[in-house]
Amino acid sequence: MAFLARDGGQVYYEDYGSGDAAVVLVHGWGATMRCWDYTVPALRASGHRVVLLDHRGCGQTDKDFSDLGIEAIAADVVALVETLGISKVVLNGWSLGGAVVVSAAEKLGEGCIGLVLSCGATPAYLQKPDYPHGGTEEAMEATVAALTGDRVNFLNTLAKGVCAADVGADVEQWIAAAFLQTSPMAFTTIAELGPLDQREVLSSLSMPIVSFVGAHDAIVDPNVCRSVPDYNSGARVVEFEQSGHAPFVEEAEKYNQELLDFVTSCQ
Repeated sequence: MAFLARDGGQVYYEDYGSGDAAVVLVHGWGATMRCWDYTVPALRASGHRVVLLDHRGCGQTDKDFSDLGIEAIAADVVALVETLGISKVVLNGWSLGGAVVVSAAEKLGEGCIGLVLSCGATPAYLQKPDYPHGGTEEAMEATVAALTGDRVNFLNTLAKGVCAADVGADVEQWIAAAFLQTSPMAFTTIAELGPLDQREVLSSLSMPIVSFVGAHDAIVDPNVCRSVPDYNSGARVVEFEQSGHAPFVEEAEKYNQELLDFVTSCQ
C-alpha cells in the first residue's frame, strides 16, 4: 500500500506502470478510486501508466483532515504527480473530481497535456445569474441537510440514482458501500460546489479538453458538461446516450475507447 504524506495525514494512491507520462484518475464526491476498476485495465492494456488516489475523507485515505476542500484535494493531486516524477499527465476527473482536475491542471501548467471531465461538476454546479445550467441553492441546502441528518438513507438513495442504465443491484450496492466509507465531515466538500465557478480558469487552460456527458445524468446537469466548450475553444464534448452519471460503468466499452483515443491524441 502506498501513501502520500499531506498536511499531517496520509493520502492513499495506487501506481500502475512506469515512465514519465501517466493518466491520473480522480474520483467523484463520496466515491473511491475503485470506481475506475472498469477503466484501469483498458488503459494498462494500451501501455499507459495509471495513477489513482482516494480523496481526503474517502476510501483508504485518512478521514480526519481538517481541510476536505476541493482546492486541498487538487493540491494533493499536484503533489502526487510531482512526487512520482510525472512530467506529462492527462488528468481525468469524475463529477466533483472534474472541479478538482480543473484546479490541478491550472497548477500543473504545461505538465498537464490533456484534461478529461467525466460528467464533471464544472464550470459551475449550480446556476448563476449569468449561467442557467445546473442545480439550485435550495437543492444544495437540502443535500447538505440530508448528509448531516439522514446520512445512511440519503447515501443509499443517491447510489441508486447514479446510473440511468440497468446495472443491477450488485453494482448499486458497490456504489453505496463506497459512499458509506466516506467521512461524515465530507459534507463540507460537497458544499463547496455551491459557490464554485471555474469559468475563468477553464478559459485560461491551453491543453486539449474533452467533456464526457451522460445524457441522462441525474447528479450533474448534462448541460453543465455540454457548456465546457463555451469557455474553452480547445474543448469538445462526447455524449453517452445510454448513461446517467457513470458512463465508465454504464457504457464501459465506448467510454474506454473514447478515453484511449483522447489520451493518444494528447501524446
